[in-house]
Amino acid sequence: MAGSADFDLYRPSEEHDMLRDAIRSLAEAKIAPYAAVVDEESRFPQEALDALVANDLHAVHVPEEYGGTGADALATVIVIEEVARVCASSSLIPAVNKLGSLPVILSGSEDLKKRYMTPLAKGDAMFS
Repeated sequence: MAGSADFDLYRPSEEHDMLRDAIRSLAEAKIAPYAAVVDEESRFPQEALDALVANDLHAVHVPEEYGGTGADALATVIVIEEVARVCASSSLIPAVNKLGSLPVILSGSEDLKKRYMTPLAKGDAMFS
C-alpha cells in the first residue's frame, strides 16, 4: 500500500504555490502599506487596483480567449486570500470581479463576453 506522501491528492500544484508566493510578495509590498489609510478614509483602494492590474492579478479567472490568463478557481481564491491577508477591502477587487463576471462567463452570448470580458482582462473595467 502506498504511503500518503505518494498520493498527495489535496496538495496545491507547484504553479499554485508559485502564484501564492508572487501575490504574497506583491500584496505585502504594494497593498499592505495603504491598508490602514484605505479603511480610515473609507476610500477605494486605488493603489491595490493599480498593483493588481500591473501584475495581471485583478481578474485571473478571465478565459484566455478574452485576453485573460484563464486561471482556475483555486488560483483565483489564492489571489483573493493573499490580498485579504494584508487588506480585506482590497481583496474585494479580484473577488467581485470574479463573482460579478461569472454569470456573463457562464450564460452570456459570445458578443456579451467579448464586450465585457476583454476590458476586464485588460484592467480597463471592473465588475460590481
